[in-house]
Amino acid sequence: MDKNTVEIRWHGRGGQGAKTACLLLADVAFNSGKHVQGFPEYGPERMGAPITAYNRITNKRCTVHSNIYTPDYVIVVDETLLGSVDVTKGLKEDGAIIVNSDKEPEELRKMLGDYKGKVCSIDARKISEETIGRNMPNTPMLAAAVKVSRIVEQEQFINDMENSLRHKFAAKPQVISGNMEALKKSMEEVKVG
Repeated sequence: MDKNTVEIRWHGRGGQGAKTACLLLADVAFNSGKHVQGFPEYGPERMGAPITAYNRITNKRCTVHSNIYTPDYVIVVDETLLGSVDVTKGLKEDGAIIVNSDKEPEELRKMLGDYKGKVCSIDARKISEETIGRNMPNTPMLAAAVKVSRIVEQEQFINDMENSLRHKFAAKPQVISGNMEALKKSMEEVKVG
């Protein structure tokens, strides 16, 4: 695989939008000229069940079509998974884990066993409730993933997301403004430890 390949693993629960965020990240990276893969791993699909999704982002065409076992980044959309899923399994120490939590990164580190890499936190629930009006953590988590990984330039990400939302929600301008506010606020509030 290309040394510039970035691999991301998403952990969430059914209905939280982890799969959607994964696919949106693939769209944004594709729009920046990268080769992308964005795919979920299907198991018992039901609301609240743990789910996993993956992104593989490269500068050249990628012919690897497997799950991701040694990710550069892990995004955890639901903090309760820390006690039941080995979210740091295979995570590279020069990468980072981003957790939806109101805890500080140092506090989360104690919950992650012997993982030595970067630990980041963002209170995606609070941000989404303040900007979107309900608990939709995927939008803030997507922005945090872009901020920490630097897969695409932040300005390009914001512009691409606004265009995508305008196309998808043309009849619902409140959805556009709330999501855009959530994206921008998340990029400011993600904590890196």
